[in-house]
Amino acid sequence: MSWLYLVLAILCEVGATMSLRASGGLRERKWIPAVVGGYVAAFVLLSFALGHGMALGVAYGIWAAAGVALTAVLARWLFREPLTRVMALGILLIAGGVLLVELGAEAMA
Repeated sequence: MSWLYLVLAILCEVGATMSLRASGGLRERKWIPAVVGGYVAAFVLLSFALGHGMALGVAYGIWAAAGVALTAVLARWLFREPLTRVMALGILLIAGGVLLVELGAEAMA
């Protein structure tokens, strides 16, 4: 169940970030409920994942890495922002680092 909460937290955070971008930095006030609601939901869901036994380092690492990757890809697709090869390599390196954190946490269990 903790993984489901984590995935939902990631989706809420990315949704809120995309809404923040769409709002033009909150200039378009109609986006404020989506921004605030998404971030609040993301933190609540992250707390549920932690409450169901997920390790903080693992949860936060996956949340951050997935958020960076999804945000970069969606920003490219929705807002035509750059996503260069170097940026893609950075995303892969982040994913690799999170994988090592996860493997290290499992080795300690």
